[in-house]
Amino acid sequence: MAYTVLARKYRSRGFDEIVGQDAVAATLKNAVASGRIHHGYLFTGTRGVGKTSMARILAKALNCLKADAPTDQPCCECEACRLIAEGEDIDVVEIDAASNTGVDNIRDLRSNAVYRPARSRFKVYIIDEVHMLSTGAFNALLKTLEEPPAHVKFILATTEAHRVPATIQSRCQRFDFRSIHVDAICGRLREILRAESIEADDAVVRRVARLASGSMRDALSLLDQLMAFGGARLSAEVMDEVLPAPHDELIFETVRCIAAGDAAGTLVGVDRCFATGHTAERVCDTLIEHLRTLMLLRVCGPQTELVDVPAQVREQLIEQSRGFDAATYVYMISLCEEVRRAVKSSRSGRALLDAAVVRLAQARDFSDVQTLLDHLEGATGAAEPPAAKKKEPPAERPLNAGPGLVASRPPKPGPAVVPQAAVPEVRPEPVSAAPQAVGVGVPTVEKERVMASPLVRRALTLTNGSLVGVRPARMPIGETAGGDSASPEGVDDGVVENSESPSE
Repeated sequence: MAYTVLARKYRSRGFDEIVGQDAVAATLKNAVASGRIHHGYLFTGTRGVGKTSMARILAKALNCLKADAPTDQPCCECEACRLIAEGEDIDVVEIDAASNTGVDNIRDLRSNAVYRPARSRFKVYIIDEVHMLSTGAFNALLKTLEEPPAHVKFILATTEAHRVPATIQSRCQRFDFRSIHVDAICGRLREILRAESIEADDAVVRRVARLASGSMRDALSLLDQLMAFGGARLSAEVMDEVLPAPHDELIFETVRCIAAGDAAGTLVGVDRCFATGHTAERVCDTLIEHLRTLMLLRVCGPQTELVDVPAQVREQLIEQSRGFDAATYVYMISLCEEVRRAVKSSRSGRALLDAAVVRLAQARDFSDVQTLLDHLEGATGAAEPPAAKKKEPPAERPLNAGPGLVASRPPKPGPAVVPQAAVPEVRPEPVSAAPQAVGVGVPTVEKERVMASPLVRRALTLTNGSLVGVRPARMPIGETAGGDSASPEGVDDGVVENSESPSE
């Protein structure tokens, strides 16, 4: 006799046996019990979460021969129930839309739907992977799906609900099947192990459940693989030989190394991800999702509903989320997304990913711009002298006294004229001192008159200086430092004191 795999042998037979879809099962069960049975249903969700099993259970509930009417407790023993469970009942037609995508297939369905069922109450059409139908096939199905014969029921199943036209969805009752929780998968696996007389460590059961990623069928397939290798005793050693560590555990350890600044550890973590068969793009996707979870926990708080993770894992994620601030998470996610896009078209995807995780391990050395500005402003404020201790204007120095004095060019003729007795002295700011406003200590009216001179403005520009005082000119009007004649306005040319070497 041929071996029956666990996924088929232990397929759910009734509404109460469905694992992880309590809300969907309760709704359909109540609909059958109350007689409020819709003519079209759309089951959506990822692979292995019970869509086809639920469709068959609903078909059995409608056509169970031991009941006089549709029942929410099918017997699973009559001929109709047994053939429906095996997918061989003449009145329950299962269609694979992936291989029957054309308009002609839907026309055949429509022409056969008008005939009453051979022995059951309803003729049930289960169309799996319905999103694979062509546009023409969807259009051909619309009218029949909206107003089918009284004896016809449609159950559509898909893993990609967004590809099903809205016109189809609006004619059905939609049920979204969630990924099955790890604890629920563990409980079902233990029941199956007891039925199969197999002993297994709790660590083995939990790793199988985590590797299944919410799919009961995947979990049963992995358990089948372990049983073929380990026999009647499934230990941790058998698990390590056959099954790799779950990808989320590898990513968790990699992020822990990033938080610790351990670049070597992050490279080892990436290497383990590649060793389990994951591509660079897949590693980036998982890393982005993990960092997003940590960011939500850090920004929105430990009790946020935006993060849907098991309770036993949540505490570990909360602790790890404290390793970075929100700005660092934004930077890390952006970097991972850039790498994810780059590895698609690069022959050096592994090198790009290794470089990225090393850079992430150094993320603590980076700060956002606002933090740097706040730090600089704080340092500048500490260096500024108190307002009560303003710097006194520098002592007067004779013109041409010492090096670094540069005589400016004669000003161009202009309307602005500075009084002969008021030539400004411009001194550069000390390098270590905080910047001061131009004209500190100078009366406002006098400052405006002096600053109106193009000569003064040019001197300030050339020396990057500031106006600190106004004093009387020390040389006769009509002579300059070089002995030339005075400017047309009769204003002394002025000098600029500068600690740098003469430039002009």
